[in-house]
Amino acid sequence: MNTSFSVLAYPRGNDINKNGEVPLYMRITVNGKRAEFSLKQHIILKEWDSNSGSLKGNSANSKNINRYITEVKGRLYQIQKDIYSKGEILTSIKIKNLFLGKSLNQKMLLEIFQDHNDRVDRLIGKDFAAGTAERYRTAKKHVEDFLWKEFKLKDIAVNEVNHHFITGLEYYLKTERNCSHNSSVKYITNFKKIIRIALANSWIQHDPFLNWKAQLKIVDREFLTEGEIQKLIEKKFSTLRLDLVKDIFLFSCFTGLAYADVKKLTANNIVIGIDGNKWIKFNRSKTNTRSNIPLLPTAMEIINKYSVSTTSSNQQVLLPILTNQKMNAYLKEIADLCEIEKNLTFHLARHTFATTVTLLNGVPIESVSKMLGHRNLKTTQHYAKILDQKVSEDMMALRSRLLKSIN
Repeated sequence: MNTSFSVLAYPRGNDINKNGEVPLYMRITVNGKRAEFSLKQHIILKEWDSNSGSLKGNSANSKNINRYITEVKGRLYQIQKDIYSKGEILTSIKIKNLFLGKSLNQKMLLEIFQDHNDRVDRLIGKDFAAGTAERYRTAKKHVEDFLWKEFKLKDIAVNEVNHHFITGLEYYLKTERNCSHNSSVKYITNFKKIIRIALANSWIQHDPFLNWKAQLKIVDREFLTEGEIQKLIEKKFSTLRLDLVKDIFLFSCFTGLAYADVKKLTANNIVIGIDGNKWIKFNRSKTNTRSNIPLLPTAMEIINKYSVSTTSSNQQVLLPILTNQKMNAYLKEIADLCEIEKNLTFHLARHTFATTVTLLNGVPIESVSKMLGHRNLKTTQHYAKILDQKVSEDMMALRSRLLKSIN
């Protein structure tokens, strides 16, 4: 098999420093695959002759830089010959690493990331939810795109990741990818796991995340009021699809279940609870934590309405749910018809359960957390927004007790 090989010195014209100079780079190309590295030299762009790949003129600086370029090219050609003589496979990355004195056994960032994601994919349904695997795949794609845009590299040694790389990735996500602050932080947190793997295996000696600090911003989550819930309950639709979507949405409002959990519920998840009434008991898709939820009358009515639905395996399902995309599309139509001026999404039902249905009616936040299947109370506090109305009721009750004690 014939192997094409070339080296090229070139200035990076879009990276001008305060002195009006641009850096020089060396590009190695093997069979169309490139690897680049900095020559640690800066020049005035107009003094560069792109035809000869050298600086114009006879100044001492021009002669020194041209001599250095020639020396580097000579060493690269020699490395190429040495690899050929050993009968080894020739790649641009291998030539670059040998020239820079780097170990060919060093671990590459995206290779580690891909190996991690492959493992996660194989554990979907056991240790990880499908959504978690998808987020890791998206995070890797963002890192991959960032590497190419900023460095024109298809991969990088994991020990080359530093604080500057991390902050650059965060900036890239917020500007080029238009990610929100919280989304950017979550993607970088996914990326951080790969660095922890590298640390645990001693592939790197220092944690580049040591001085990187980022916190999620608290977002005010929308939810439906009692009046808006009542609007939905009373609204009659002429089309079956809208009626179905409304019912499933209300079911989530009165159970706190996420889309993925409603989708997988079967009759086997309905049991008699400690109080002798019907409960839903299942493991959450997202976290695999146990959720035990007493069934309220509205939720039970909806289950009975669709009790004849079955899955392909003939196991009875509770609700004939549509895809999440279709559910959210129809919910927007329902919001318009019910004159609800909120961005009605399926997940908003979970917020409604945590606030209007439970917390506002005096259910302790610890009980709400348990029903939502959260691992800690802090997570629940993002859903169960403390309402001014609830604060007012609590303080009125306190005021009443204090007045009684005085009298």
